[in-house]
Amino acid sequence: MRLLRGRDRCLAVFGAMAMAVPLLSGTVAAGPAGAAAVLPAVVPQPVSETAVAGSGFTLSAQTPVDVLSTDAAAVGVGAYLAGLLAPATGYTLPVVSTATAQGQAIVLDPNGPLALGQEGYTLASGSTGVTVTAHGAEGLFRGVQTLRQLLPAAVESSTVKPGPWTVAPVQISDAPRYPYRGAMLDVARRFYPVAQVKRFIDEAATYKINTLHLHLTDDQGWRIAIGALPSLTTVGASTQSGFTGGTSWYYTAADYQDLVAYAKSRFMTVVPEIDGPGHTSAALASVAGLNCNNQAKAPYSGFDVGISLYCLGDAQHIAGVGSFLSTVISAVAALTPGPYVHVGGDETPQATASQYAAYVSAAASATSAQGKTLIGWHQLGQGTLPAGSLLQFWGDAADRASVGGSQETVGIRQVRAGVAQGAKFIMSPSDHAYLDMKYDASTPYGLSWEGYVSVQKAYDWEPTTVTATTDGTSPVVPAGRIAGVEAALWADRAYAGSTSLPSSTGQFPEPWVYTDHMSFPRLPAIAEIGWSPQSTHDWASFSRRLATHGPRWTAAGINFYAAPGISWPSSGTPGSLDGVHTVATGGQALDDPASSTATGLQLDTWALHGGSNQKWTFAQQADGSYTLTNGASGLCLDVNGGSMSAGAAVIQYTCSGGANQRWQVTALTGGGYTLASARSGLLLTTGSTANGAPVTQQADSGSALQHWVVG
Repeated sequence: MRLLRGRDRCLAVFGAMAMAVPLLSGTVAAGPAGAAAVLPAVVPQPVSETAVAGSGFTLSAQTPVDVLSTDAAAVGVGAYLAGLLAPATGYTLPVVSTATAQGQAIVLDPNGPLALGQEGYTLASGSTGVTVTAHGAEGLFRGVQTLRQLLPAAVESSTVKPGPWTVAPVQISDAPRYPYRGAMLDVARRFYPVAQVKRFIDEAATYKINTLHLHLTDDQGWRIAIGALPSLTTVGASTQSGFTGGTSWYYTAADYQDLVAYAKSRFMTVVPEIDGPGHTSAALASVAGLNCNNQAKAPYSGFDVGISLYCLGDAQHIAGVGSFLSTVISAVAALTPGPYVHVGGDETPQATASQYAAYVSAAASATSAQGKTLIGWHQLGQGTLPAGSLLQFWGDAADRASVGGSQETVGIRQVRAGVAQGAKFIMSPSDHAYLDMKYDASTPYGLSWEGYVSVQKAYDWEPTTVTATTDGTSPVVPAGRIAGVEAALWADRAYAGSTSLPSSTGQFPEPWVYTDHMSFPRLPAIAEIGWSPQSTHDWASFSRRLATHGPRWTAAGINFYAAPGISWPSSGTPGSLDGVHTVATGGQALDDPASSTATGLQLDTWALHGGSNQKWTFAQQADGSYTLTNGASGLCLDVNGGSMSAGAAVIQYTCSGGANQRWQVTALTGGGYTLASARSGLLLTTGSTANGAPVTQQADSGSALQHWVVG
């Protein structure tokens, strides 16, 4: 979390590929009678997309996935596609390798022209089949992500759904604007189990993200085992923000290699970050000699930043830090086949210029010794950088306002220093690309030190002007120095009620719940900024296309936020009730008593006043039911103990997605709704219309106390 900065604070661009895609971006082809065909809604927007009149290609259980190669990577993309389609369709599509394309097939051709580039592809679909052409397996994989968006939304379901499974008829030519399109997970402040990281990899890959940046170390935890320094995990991994006493909150070498291999199978490069010289409390608690008094600090599980610094005040400790970094970075580099190591460099208010320079020198030396390209936050520009380094810019509107003035911000001066050294830049402006910023005041997680970041704000920015003056001129970073973009999800405030410190661990949902809510729908917005040509960037178009992805996320089980200002479908999934509502009967609202954050607390009804403790966020699930999350506590409407019995208390509890937290909402003929537990089938019922009446589940009696107005 880059709080201090908020208060004071590869790489060839898209070019030759534009010549390989002659169709105009967004072109709509006319049908036989001159009627325009419907243009499929694809995110990110392709370079060129032309709808074709006709019926499209309908899959059957016998449809082959025909790979025109025996290359293992290309065949692997075919197997991935067949596996992707199997759960919802119920089809086990045969994956075959042939020399020439078959009819009535999905054809994956990796033998396309060199001009397509590493990630470019073309896609043509019609009544006789679908062909994706690329110059290699990675381009095929990107094309497959588009192909899945041409099928009905239910194709993302994990259970069999009724067809037909028809691919929209279309012609697409596509390639990325930037070669680096990243997403960062902060696994240091909140540890993500391996399975949950893989889940995020799959979600991000859908939108052609090709880089996973893992923030592995911080004050609150050290998350990767280093064989030569076991205390980094026995001590340094024992804490998280809000948690202590962990024994397995880290990735073993085998775990990390598993993640790297999984990411590779999704054509995603892993960038490990070993932060320093600040954000180092976990290391200082683990290795005594990193402290100036040579005494280990206590492990830290709090929420502050800017509280730590390696000891860099004398030659002996500088050498010790250098040796430590060499040991760590060599171990991490050996496990990471990708070209990058990220060495942090942000938020060191207590470091002198000489101390900071000593860190950059040591980190750069250790990284270069392993043959890796150094990445760091833009503050690293004040040090001496190796050739070919990348800096990650996370500045904001205050920086932009100062560009070209007599008093440019420290951040802009650091960016200028990086530019002078030949560095390239990854753009992650914190007021647009930080996914931990709240959408609005109702967001249960994250913070708002950069203000609220709505979906539109996450979309409405341009990498080439993010370091320019406010009128978009005189950018500090030339366009040719921009390697790409990255969305960053910090996790130190990954709990409900995050505007104050938590009172219990019960306020923390599973990491995937937090990640889904904060990333969707904003991660696809940033993905489009990185992939699609600038000429296609248009909020009205994007928001219309994005809205059609709501049903896809619901089908896939993605716990997204149905943000206002986007016309999410009003029928089907996610139904018209997605969003924030009050739930009332007889003028009495379903209420979290006294805005408590206690888990297990029985809910009641109280005179309707519209406060946050009477606001419930409805999120439709893949089975059509809803979860209801309270606006004050961030906890979910739950049947105590998953009881099947009438009279069981309805409580609030940490969101898990279980059947006892899912509610079937049924419209009544005369208006209003009943809410039935998906587990028991019993109805949400209040005891009376008096203030404080307890809420339970009861058999359907037709009582008015079971009929709710969702407002």
